[in-house]
This record gives sequence, structure tokens and C-alpha cells, in this order.
Amino acid sequence: MHRLTYDDVERAAGRVAGHVRPVIVGRAGPNLWLALEHMQHTGSFKARGAHNFLAAHREAGTLPEAGVTIASGGNAGLACAWAARQEGIPATVFLPENVPHVKVAGLRGYGADVRLVGTEYAQTLAACEEFAATTGALASHAYDHPLIAAGAGTLVDEIRATVPGLDTVVVAVGGGGLLAGVAAATRHHGLRTVAVEPVDCRALSAALEAGRVVDVEVDSVASDALGARRVSRDALAAAQGDGVRCVLVPDTEIVRARQALWDDRRLAVEHAGATALAALGTAYVPADGERLAVVVCGANTDPSDLVRR
Repeated sequence: MHRLTYDDVERAAGRVAGHVRPVIVGRAGPNLWLALEHMQHTGSFKARGAHNFLAAHREAGTLPEAGVTIASGGNAGLACAWAARQEGIPATVFLPENVPHVKVAGLRGYGADVRLVGTEYAQTLAACEEFAATTGALASHAYDHPLIAAGAGTLVDEIRATVPGLDTVVVAVGGGGLLAGVAAATRHHGLRTVAVEPVDCRALSAALEAGRVVDVEVDSVASDALGARRVSRDALAAAQGDGVRCVLVPDTEIVRARQALWDDRRLAVEHAGATALAALGTAYVPADGERLAVVVCGANTDPSDLVRR
């Protein structure tokens, strides 16, 4: 099995340059910056990995006429459909039946063939795998592939270019693609990573406790994006290495952070997009002078519940 390295992230950076939007980094306090990746194409960091995945297959001559297929809670599917449109190939995206309508609408806007199957990611994934086997479509993955994770890791050098003296990057964790990519880059530069999970979507924490990847139950306000039942092996390996701290946050803190991003900054993000920020001052207390960048990672939400009446 290929283990993710900074070399993978550097190659991904070369592929995504000029195709994805450089992350906007805004100062939010004396030693705090927000990396506004919810402003990326498709509304999340997932566009980076999706483009890297398809561009690498294009380079290798392995993009089939049947196109690409993916099972997703929404954001990875949106990114896959966007990247497929750039490459001129069809995308078939499998989603749980309970996915937010805004994500289904977005997928159809990118021209994807949308299939709603099951109520959990595992059921959706099984249907996607069967489709790939019978049609010859290239199977992508929401998070568990080195090309997907390496694309996500391209965030780090962009953040470092804006934040001199950066110490720590804080990310939300579902299946762990973002963590795996970010940790490969931060470790190379001698930085630390804080990995934040909802208390009731704790696939990474459970894997760390067991010493191996295990299945967990998921039930959180952020489960539509962070509700993977298991993390990738790359994410577990990253979390077991030096320089990574893993913490849990309750839904109440996630809801509070999401509302604060709207009230204080007029940033409308999904619950997963606010999960990393929710850890600051509660699950993770920075050291004096520690310079942090928090990745705000998803905008595919209905913002109507944010407006106070």
C-alpha cells in the first residue's frame, strides 16, 4: 500500500495549479487565521483532490469512456462532478437518500447522474462499487485514496505563504482525507496538526484506541459531511505519528461555532465547515503565542437557520 508523502502533495500542487482557487486566508485574531476553503470551487476543499485524481489518471491514460463514479455524502460528489466536467467525462454520483437537497441540486447543475441509495455512506458505497464493476467507470473515493488526500494537502503551502511563523493547522475529520494530506505537508515543514471530530462521529478516535481501522456508529449535526463509519489507513497512520493531536467536540460547540461564523463574519458554512473552529478554547487550548490556521472547509448548506429572527 502506498504511504502518502510530501512528494505526493508537491506533485498534486503541480496538477491543481491554475485549476483550483488559491485559498483565501483571513486574520481572525492576534494569532489566529481562517483558511476559507469553503470559497473553493464546489464549496469545499474536495475540489483539490478530485482534480488531482482525474488529472493523474489523464496523465496515465487511464480515464475510461464510461467516466468516473463516486459515493459521497455530497461534497466529494460535487467535487468529482466538477472535475469530471473539466475533463469532459461523465460522472455518476451515489448519495444517501437523506443528503441535503442543496447538494443534490448542485450535482445536477454540474451535469452529474445522481443516484440516491440507502441512508448511510456504507450502503451508498456498495451501490457505487457495483456500478463501477458492471460499467467500467473509474471508481473514485470520497477520502480513501492517496491522490485525493494529496490534493487536499496542497492547502498547507498556500496557508504558509500567507501566515509567516505558522505553528499549527486545525482541520475537521470525517474519513480523514484532509487530515492525511495536511499532516503529510505539516510534518514535512515541522508544523503540528490538530484533528477535530464530532463526539458522535469518532471514526479516527476509535481507530486510535483500537490500533486499527474500525467501524463506528455516526450521529451528529455534521454527519452529512463527517459521517464516515471508518477512517482511511493513511489518516490513522498520520494520527499515530508525531505532530498530530486528535480532539473531540460536542454538537453544541459545532452549532455555536457555525452560528458565530455567521453572526461575526457573515460566513455561511455547513456544520462540518465549522467543526475545526469549534475545538478552539474548549477541546484544544493553544499555547501562548501559538499561531494557528483553522480550515473552514464547506459551504454547501441551507443558511436559512442561521438568520436570527
